[in-house]
Amino acid sequence: MKPTVIVYGASGAIGSVTAKTLYNKGFGVHLVGRNQEKLVSLGNDLNAEITIGDVTDQDLFKRVNDDAGSDIGGIVYAVGTINLGSIRKFKEADFLLDFKVNALGAGMAVQSTLTKLKRNKQISSIVLFSSVAAQRGFSMHTSIGMAKGAVNGLTLSLAAELSPKIRVNAISPSVTQTPLAEKILSNKLMAESITKKHPLNRLGTREDIARLAAFLISEDAGWITGQIIGVDGGRSTIEVSG
Repeated sequence: MKPTVIVYGASGAIGSVTAKTLYNKGFGVHLVGRNQEKLVSLGNDLNAEITIGDVTDQDLFKRVNDDAGSDIGGIVYAVGTINLGSIRKFKEADFLLDFKVNALGAGMAVQSTLTKLKRNKQISSIVLFSSVAAQRGFSMHTSIGMAKGAVNGLTLSLAAELSPKIRVNAISPSVTQTPLAEKILSNKLMAESITKKHPLNRLGTREDIARLAAFLISEDAGWITGQIIGVDGGRSTIEVSG
């Protein structure tokens, strides 16, 4: 029997598909998210326990650890923000919110369940979420680029500190077709322009991301740690000609 994986952001687009993918691979899942209706429905489908709450609430992480049981072998922190705009418009609260949701929440999620992860009979695995915006400089991405850059640093630091018992990696997507990106992609011309910036000439899907997350959790990725892996249609490394 495979251990349970805690999936933060499980009521969101990528988190829910990741939870389903893990379940189909034989993992138990514990679902964490803000949307009670979606979380209850998914929990029923996957025979999974749930914890409802927001990652900006520091009490959430202790509740998750208490609710998730003792046999924990992994964490997927599929939580993020897309807060775009000129640095001129951002207030301190905006920067702090992006940092709390993306980076601080990830660190607290790991810290709260660390004892159980170390106690797992097999090597445990943690998957965090970065962004292509932490690798390439994009205009209007100051706050999210800074927050996701912190996730990159957290990933490397945790991978070093927690080895060899726990593997830690991050997924770095480009624009993915989810409700979170709807404000950007609802403009057809803008969506087409962004699509053309990707060498593979399409936007990402939630399945693209979920498949890698499930792989990184699994024993198939047993010799992979400390990596920030782009799932971005080539955008982080390849310049489209013309």
